[in-house]
Amino acid sequence: MSILDLKGLKEMVEGISKERNLPVSAVQIALSEALLKGYERFRKTYRPDGTNFEEQYFDNFDVELDLENEGFRVLATKTIVEEVTSADHEIGLAEVREVAEEAQAGGTVVVDVTPEKSSDFGRMAAIQTKQVLAQKLREQQRRLIQEEFQDIEGTVLLGRVLRIESNCVVLEVNSGYGQPVEAELPKREQLPNEASNYRIGNTLKVYLKKVHEGSRRGPQLLVSRTDAGLVVSLFDKEVPEIEDEVVRIVAVAREANPPSRTVGARTKIAVDTLERDVDPVGACIGARGSRIQAVVNELRGEKIDVIRWSPDPSTYIANSLSPAKIKEVRLMNAEERQAHVLVPEDQLSLAIGKEGQNVRLAARLTGWKIDIKESSRYDRALEDQKSFDEAEAIRIRREEIEAMYPVDSLDEDEEDYLDDQPVEMAEAKTDEPQIDQAETDELEEDPDLEEEMPELAESEPEN
Repeated sequence: MSILDLKGLKEMVEGISKERNLPVSAVQIALSEALLKGYERFRKTYRPDGTNFEEQYFDNFDVELDLENEGFRVLATKTIVEEVTSADHEIGLAEVREVAEEAQAGGTVVVDVTPEKSSDFGRMAAIQTKQVLAQKLREQQRRLIQEEFQDIEGTVLLGRVLRIESNCVVLEVNSGYGQPVEAELPKREQLPNEASNYRIGNTLKVYLKKVHEGSRRGPQLLVSRTDAGLVVSLFDKEVPEIEDEVVRIVAVAREANPPSRTVGARTKIAVDTLERDVDPVGACIGARGSRIQAVVNELRGEKIDVIRWSPDPSTYIANSLSPAKIKEVRLMNAEERQAHVLVPEDQLSLAIGKEGQNVRLAARLTGWKIDIKESSRYDRALEDQKSFDEAEAIRIRREEIEAMYPVDSLDEDEEDYLDDQPVEMAEAKTDEPQIDQAETDELEEDPDLEEEMPELAESEPEN
């Protein structure tokens, strides 16, 4: 195979790699693409046959660098055909069989199409390469940075405030390739009580939610201060037992932007351990509250309740409503995950929380629909009958659906669709406060970019 000399090629590649903090392979790719552009320009300038070069004409061409011999080759992947109509894209079967008798039409072969050394290609390639190489190196750098941040989605970054644009805070974070990258912190991802912290030059920890492919400025990073994942990551860094997998975070429920300004941000986190000698809640709180206080300070005073997870739903629900003292938890409908929680009169407001926040977070944490009931006014027989009637209504409705849509006549997609349809249920009327519960999300982002996880927590007393 022929080769075009490119003196100092190896030294140039290594120099660029060191200067731009790029892998040698990335520099080689950029240089190959630049040289291919030079070849395209050479062919378009010297076309004795009058070929009309379309935009994708050279897609089957490639440049191969030879660092040891300090040169490069131009190769073309051609399709084997009986009769050639385009010499740049096809090669005759008879010609190929002179070298490989087993060749068949429809296959492909790689052909060396490097121009002769005496041609003007070397000079033109050098000129074009200088013009294109810087652009190709930037593209490689952007690609590597994009991949770098995609690999660390769901982790905490340290960012420095650059500017504020229409309530969106623009931060600067560093990449492993020595190039700063901008990250966007939209209004909906900001904590409501820390506007004064978004001053130019201030640094803060943010949760990397999503990496979008950017244009000339590189990847676009979407970061958050309200994501439940930020709380998980902060605890992971503050609590060695979590990092060592002695203590595990089972679930998290966070309300960083409450619906009312009179209610503060709050998080409930459920933890567990398989080690008998380890107190998972105490490990997260730390000596004199040092560990949890570090997380609270980073979140600008957000309330954080750490509770013990339990495989028993009753215990788990009771723990999740902390700091309220729970008298009894009744699992009314395990299939629909409905529970009644009985509390003394003096614990009723504490269990519900200000504007229902405590019970709302407990429901998200546990995945159960929780009704808080005052124990002294609770009629067991009446509530049992209501629960039976609701279950019966659900059963009848399901039978009606099955009669209308026999399972044997449905394909798999239709069955899945019907399974997802809500079943109407008679609402129980009661004198006790009824709390609307949000669905539990397992640390996934919903369409509104609100993130929630099934969560548990040990709460501080309500003010």
